[in-house]
Amino acid sequence: MRPLLLAGFVACATAVSAAAETVSIDTATGSAELETAPETVVVFDAPSIDTLHALGQPIAGIPQPLYLSGIDDVVASAETVGTMFEPDFEALAVMQPDLIIAGGRSSAQVDALSQIAPTIDMTIWGEGMVEQTRARIKAFGELFGKQAEAEALTGDLDAKLAEAKEAVAGKGTGLIVLTNGGKISAYGANSRFGWLHGALDLPEAHPGLEDDTHGQAISFEFIAETDPDWLLVIDRGAAINADSQSAQATLDNPLVARSKAAQQGHILYLDAAPMYISGGGASSMMHTLDEIISAFGTSES
Repeated sequence: MRPLLLAGFVACATAVSAAAETVSIDTATGSAELETAPETVVVFDAPSIDTLHALGQPIAGIPQPLYLSGIDDVVASAETVGTMFEPDFEALAVMQPDLIIAGGRSSAQVDALSQIAPTIDMTIWGEGMVEQTRARIKAFGELFGKQAEAEALTGDLDAKLAEAKEAVAGKGTGLIVLTNGGKISAYGANSRFGWLHGALDLPEAHPGLEDDTHGQAISFEFIAETDPDWLLVIDRGAAINADSQSAQATLDNPLVARSKAAQQGHILYLDAAPMYISGGGASSMMHTLDEIISAFGTSES
């Protein structure tokens, strides 16, 4: 049922007390004035769910499927309110949330969701992802009265970034690839995964890659010719639990095998969901950094 058919519910859902305190926070579309400490919060953005969970903020409604691990308590307590692409507007109107958080895959639904309750777009994307993540942590801390938790979480993130940057230093070039069944795409410094280059000062094995959402389609020959010291691999199928050829099977190829990365045991298969599904979430970013620290920190320069 579309929100325009739910006018009676909407009037109740969007009522705001004249005495309520408000706060101005940064969002993906600019500054937003919101009532502080909203109680019933619905989130249609995986990175936001990740960060709010890290801050200890309860979430009343989430979409499914989510493909995120480590949030079992959220899944157990939150009501399912549709999918990222198709919110359940009737369920939302009955729930009467105080705030809806959209972003990424659900950002196209912001206008429709705004007819149910105040809705903000907290998309994190592309260049400057670490700065965006810090900004979202700060915004959520101010909105939910969790400034101390936000400061501590930012400190933890910055410490992980520093440790990973030190681990990467002097270890050569990197090429970030995403496999999708038997297909391969490469991602550069300005892409959705490019923060691994920019924030960690990891040199690009092939500068100038297209920064398209889906990356630049490449071949096994491209990997052999680029010859990276490190191959950082994200398996889309694994991220969404698809029944598809694994990244390991896709890259089991003679051309890939002769690259420096393969010869030196430097093909790093990253946990896919924290990069592909919840990239920019505070806990997800730190999880990936731990993988980088572990792999690069134990290798020889």
